[in-house]
Amino acid sequence: MKSLVTFFVFIALMALSISAKAQNVVIKADLEDISYLDRHPIYDYNKDHISSTDSIPDFEGKNQKLKITGTIYKSDGKTPASDVIMYIEHADEDGDFDLRKLNDKRYTHHRGWIKTNASGQYAFYTFIPGGDRRYNQLQQLFPTIKEEANEFYNLESFLFDSDPLLTKACRKKIQKKGDVSRILKPIKQGDLLVVEKDIVLESSVLASN
Repeated sequence: MKSLVTFFVFIALMALSISAKAQNVVIKADLEDISYLDRHPIYDYNKDHISSTDSIPDFEGKNQKLKITGTIYKSDGKTPASDVIMYIEHADEDGDFDLRKLNDKRYTHHRGWIKTNASGQYAFYTFIPGGDRRYNQLQQLFPTIKEEANEFYNLESFLFDSDPLLTKACRKKIQKKGDVSRILKPIKQGDLLVVEKDIVLESSVLASN
């Protein structure tokens, strides 16, 4: 009888162990799903295809095609920074964000990623977004930077000098902050509007986990 009781106790303990392991697997999977769904889209690029140049979806069919290019420098402002990830997203020509879903995660359709080359250079082929006049929303590109082994951070949005909503009052505020370079002044070159925007990395970025 004792052996029979011992046998059933052993079976019960094995079942508990298997159940605990299964729960651990489920919990781990759930955490991975949450990490993917909640993380910043700068991490959602294709590692096999990222380069120093990218084209935003629908670029070819837009009227105000834009090429934004430049060099990303280290915090000294002189040394080109290679292998820096830069992500941008923006609204469509009407000033609306075209939101879509992939693998249960919502994202902005008009977005792209680059990784700077050995000379710190990058280029995005995109278009000038619209401004939402209902909310006095300016025409903006929203950039995010990710250095290797460092946490990502957002840059101030890039604005456009020709934006009718960029009033004198707005320009004065930007000028007081000392960052007038965020106002882009594209020049017409063939069927493209071209602008150069150099970026200097922050000097005190916290290391990521």
